[in-house]
Amino acid sequence: MNICVIGSGYVGLVTGSCFADLGNDVICVDNNKSKVAALKKGVIPIYEPGLEELVKRNVKEGRLSFTEHLKEGVKKSEVIFVCVPTPPKDNGDADMTYVEHVAKEIALSMPSYRLIVEKSTVPVNTGEWVEHTINVFNKRKIKFDVASNPEFLKEGSAIEDFMNPDRVVVGVKSKRAADILTELYKPLKAPMVVTDIKSAEIIKHASNSFLATKISFINSVANICDKVGADVVDVARGMGLDKRISKDFLSAGIGFGGSCFPKDLAAFVHIAEKTGYDFGILKEVQRVNKYQKRSVIKKIEELLWNLPKKTVGVLGLSFKPGTDDLREAPSIEIIEMLLKEGVRVKAFDPVAMVKAKELLGKGVTFCKDAHQVAKDSDCLLVVTEWNEFKELDFKKIKKLMRQPIIIDGRNIYDPKEMKKLGFKYIGIGRG
Repeated sequence: MNICVIGSGYVGLVTGSCFADLGNDVICVDNNKSKVAALKKGVIPIYEPGLEELVKRNVKEGRLSFTEHLKEGVKKSEVIFVCVPTPPKDNGDADMTYVEHVAKEIALSMPSYRLIVEKSTVPVNTGEWVEHTINVFNKRKIKFDVASNPEFLKEGSAIEDFMNPDRVVVGVKSKRAADILTELYKPLKAPMVVTDIKSAEIIKHASNSFLATKISFINSVANICDKVGADVVDVARGMGLDKRISKDFLSAGIGFGGSCFPKDLAAFVHIAEKTGYDFGILKEVQRVNKYQKRSVIKKIEELLWNLPKKTVGVLGLSFKPGTDDLREAPSIEIIEMLLKEGVRVKAFDPVAMVKAKELLGKGVTFCKDAHQVAKDSDCLLVVTEWNEFKELDFKKIKKLMRQPIIIDGRNIYDPKEMKKLGFKYIGIGRG
């Protein structure tokens, strides 16, 4: 098929390159001239394992191209995926300005039938607004369809998630739209959920909100385990072996971050409020997540006594391993709280250093590796569970530190082993 993907950010770039790899002709549109120029040269603006190779291969084979001209993409393509940002407003609602603008431009540019597909995470009823906007500017009364096709990509495994999805959700109003999207996704051989547009829009928010709830639930259990001397890792394993619960998203820690969970939670709470329903469970999920970050500072204070002029080494800055994404990353809020307390902060992350320097500025000492972080630190705080942190030489680390104290914010170490090595070890919910 001929496909246009509007927006070459994380979702758009992965979506476009994966569709091209399936044999479609894809043109990616972005209004950022420098980004388009870089993409044409094979320079990828985000860190995602395998994406650079995927883009370069499909560009070379002529299936993937980039342009800054939306009209060009719309004219060449029957199916148009809208992957523009929907950033949160102060009240938690999603800012739909970009989506409205794109809908207007599509209406003015389409020469014949087009299927316009919401791929960005949008609030319920967005499909109706997109259809309304296109109708307002569709002076030539060209036929079109609007559909919803939410993405379920995890940063760090996005290509795998696209190519081997648990399910593909499409919300449609017409058989024509359903047939096109079913045919497009046929090579993936994944279960198809074909529903109405509003249901599809809610599926995305409901899915992410449920996963966030699961994380906050196990973090709450971890807080009880801390108080009574139980081990949340064993508790989670005992829960997760129940097939109705499963082990996924039952890892206790210092809270979730990223571009999806916090934003989608806030948006779903706001969507519920608009309908007159108080989604109290999700508000508590948000509260627990904030508490987890604050509780880390309390743990550090209990171990180091007075915080001013103490040195804390932070291992990991991205919100999760496998990405350089710092959006809503727990590390940022924790580091800012430490700096306010007069703590000297040293930090290292395998891929997020450049972005972290831009975000945190000169207040933090950025190091070349974990050993440099450990040198003369009073405490090491593990924030992101990168695999390389699981393989550290702790005999060397202990010698480098001023005080052998580790706060394991992701429970990646064995408490008994760490204590045997002479560390004062504190995990999350590990007694």
